[in-house]
Amino acid sequence: MNNSPHILRDFDHAITTLKSEVLRMSAKTRHNLERAIQSLLERNNEVANSVIADDDEIDDLERSIDKLGMDILVKYHPLATDLRLVVSSMKISMNLERIADHATSIAKRAKKIIATPELADVTLVEPIYSLADHLLRDAISSYSDGNGPLGASLHVRDKELDKMHKEVTAQFSARIEDTAGRSQEYLYLILIVRSLERIGDLSSNIGEDAVFLEHAKDLRHKGSKERDVGSED
Repeated sequence: MNNSPHILRDFDHAITTLKSEVLRMSAKTRHNLERAIQSLLERNNEVANSVIADDDEIDDLERSIDKLGMDILVKYHPLATDLRLVVSSMKISMNLERIADHATSIAKRAKKIIATPELADVTLVEPIYSLADHLLRDAISSYSDGNGPLGASLHVRDKELDKMHKEVTAQFSARIEDTAGRSQEYLYLILIVRSLERIGDLSSNIGEDAVFLEHAKDLRHKGSKERDVGSED
């Protein structure tokens, strides 16, 4: 890369813009997930519709981030940490887009549940959402703050979400057999908690990308001991 002050200034601006766009996409994705669950718990059809409508904006942000990343790679040929930032940012935006798709799916299923008489067991979704949201929040923080150890910790915490998902799915499955005429609603709830479980997986992926960014370490398919990146690196 040509190291003239002008080129360096343009490069720094491009990198800053890329990271800012990822964080903007992160905030919108998390907000969409929050509203999707709100629409379910509060039986609010209007909120569900707004989540569905806003998904296009998140798709546009992913495309914009991809373009920014590719432009940086082609124009500036970044190395080392800068290269990892571009690659990680593009991968994170892909995972955020998938999370947003799950939020949209939750909102669509919430609309179907809202159209039926109130179901008390809907509240069983809330603790699973809370844990999934904490994972997503910390995944975003691990990227924005350069916190590799936090990113590495998400994999173990995601196991707790997996356990909760299995337990609640078993309860909803039993209700399908025991509750006459409500089987469709319970099936929607099973699919909603499945989406929340997948959001935990995708948040863990974002944490792995943050570790790669900060420590140049690929945690995919690694065991617990291999995931210890330490706070001193």
